Amino acid sequence: MRKQICIILLTSFAWADSFAVEAAKKEVDICIYGGTSAGVVAAMAAKRMGKSVLLIEPGRYIGGMTTGGLGATDIGNKYAVTGLARLFYREVGRYYNKFEQWMFPPSVAMNVMQHFISNDNVDVLYQYRIVEANNTNGVIESIALEPDNDKGIPNQIHVKAKQYIDCTYEGDLMAKAGISYFVGREANDTYGESLNGVQLSYWHQFPDGVDPYIVPGDSTSGLCWGISNNAYRAIGSGDSLIQAYNFRLCLTNNATNNVPFTKPADYDSTKYELLARAIPGIGCDINKYLLINWGEMPDDKYDVNNRGPLSTDMIGMNHKYPEATYEERKQIWKDHESYTKGLMYFLTHDTRVPKELRDKVSQFGWTKDEFIDNDNFPTQLYIREARRMISDYVMTQKNCVGDEVVDDGVGLAAYIMDSHNCQRIIIDGMVKNEGDVQIGGFPPYPIAYRSIIPKRQECRNLLVPVCLSASHIAYGSLRMEPVFMVLGQSAAVAAAMAIDNTNNIIQDVEVTTLQNKLISDPYLDNSIPDILVDDMDSNTSRKGDWQMHEGYYYKHSYAQGDRKTKDNEFAFYPEVKYGSKYSIYFYCSALIAPADMPDRMSVSITAADGIKNVYVNPKKHIGQWIDLGCHKLNTGKAEVGVKGELSDGTIFADAIILKAE
Repeated sequence: MRKQICIILLTSFAWADSFAVEAAKKEVDICIYGGTSAGVVAAMAAKRMGKSVLLIEPGRYIGGMTTGGLGATDIGNKYAVTGLARLFYREVGRYYNKFEQWMFPPSVAMNVMQHFISNDNVDVLYQYRIVEANNTNGVIESIALEPDNDKGIPNQIHVKAKQYIDCTYEGDLMAKAGISYFVGREANDTYGESLNGVQLSYWHQFPDGVDPYIVPGDSTSGLCWGISNNAYRAIGSGDSLIQAYNFRLCLTNNATNNVPFTKPADYDSTKYELLARAIPGIGCDINKYLLINWGEMPDDKYDVNNRGPLSTDMIGMNHKYPEATYEERKQIWKDHESYTKGLMYFLTHDTRVPKELRDKVSQFGWTKDEFIDNDNFPTQLYIREARRMISDYVMTQKNCVGDEVVDDGVGLAAYIMDSHNCQRIIIDGMVKNEGDVQIGGFPPYPIAYRSIIPKRQECRNLLVPVCLSASHIAYGSLRMEPVFMVLGQSAAVAAAMAIDNTNNIIQDVEVTTLQNKLISDPYLDNSIPDILVDDMDSNTSRKGDWQMHEGYYYKHSYAQGDRKTKDNEFAFYPEVKYGSKYSIYFYCSALIAPADMPDRMSVSITAADGIKNVYVNPKKHIGQWIDLGCHKLNTGKAEVGVKGELSDGTIFADAIILKAE
């Protein structure tokens, strides 16, 4: 039986839900513009820091991509997710009777976000968008908002705050305030990088030989839809292009909850001509040949993402979006929706698509109980990249790979340097996608506080945790929803500290004090912090024959013991500062060799009342925390260990978490 989250539903259509617009002016301590996941967490954090808060969401829904379709969370590494961001995934886990849950349908994410807003009494103003920011001598005095509807409410509302936080994907408040920013791809030599600018990859690529012309072989017939006239420039050269947008679809193959794909009124099959030409060269198996990325979620639901030469990414059709007017953005959004619905119809009905593929895709449809007030279609366009602030410190490829490590970190990132394609062009007479990059293999790295605050001379009371200061390729690693939530909390805590301690000057916040607050009070409720010990930490020991494996495990590695050596032992020594009962969790890595995964392993716990052995089956918990139960621990150094002599076959150790109860 699932534990239901008790929430107070806020009507997402309303122009002012928890905030009643009684006058054309509003004054608060902290104004947060953008109800993305970062905005929701920032608002929670600001309230928990004792400040008055207004969260402004220009659209109809809070949560951004987290509630708008991105249910297969791009994590990179769970170790990097801390504070209220971690709490979000634990609240989702409660719904599924798990410690944490990282894959979820949109409706569950929305329930948690709405619970966060209502539980912390956050005032939310929906469907108001910024038209002006009054930045006087480096201080934002107020911002002006206009309604995005026809409700007959005041033409403008002016919000005055001590601190402002821009949590939009577009960086609109930042731009209106006159902050320096960049749109596009820097040349590699701008920041001494190797993966920025123009890049040509074999990932998500057309097979050789796909003709670009409407009439194959006839250049006078014009280019097929979606191909740009841009020339193929030198690798690493910069331009104004940004990576493609799409919608993350929530589909299901459950016949009782399935709404079939139908033909859009403006359907144009020529938009998918290049896919029809590419299929013979890549095959028609939707899994083997990577035409669509199916992210499996609970409840027979799938988070569908771009994959292959022509998929849900509408390559090249978003370049004007960052600087576009609100009406132009709506048209770009509508064009992406039309393209996506047309693609699904094409894949299920067009005879140029092999029947095998049509039949496979036809097993799926829109999910009837998701996005129920939006025709079962996602509520958020995936704006992977728009404006990026230029502050005193720009995060670059060097930070991602560890060549440069900052000491003012206020959050961690861990995802690969990931750029979707930026354009579709002709190379050697053939259609090719350009811009894709997927490079990883590095451990979590810190994100500079300096990268989320503007230059002092430009503004002293604004933080930008989403459109932060980063190069194009570094932003490809940073731009993940958990990271945005972490930075949203860091920004809100810093804003509160600036109000209390530095005369509202955000650049004068003592970073060490900020870091200590984020570590010592991660949920901002004075609760006892979790105790985490990783296999590479100094407070561990091992005996016998152990191999260390690095990669996408918890933090960056796990230790594996030889299955033939019974006297192998690995011990974690968590430092218990407060004698209490703790729920203890053991992380079950996906081992390099799946055949090595044991089905019976003993984990010993030295508790206040003696040593206890807990037997677990890791095969049932791959990539998850195993609950070892609640135990009373004495203050000092506790011990959680794995012993070969009490286990069957291979043993391993990655990380443990102790959660005070």
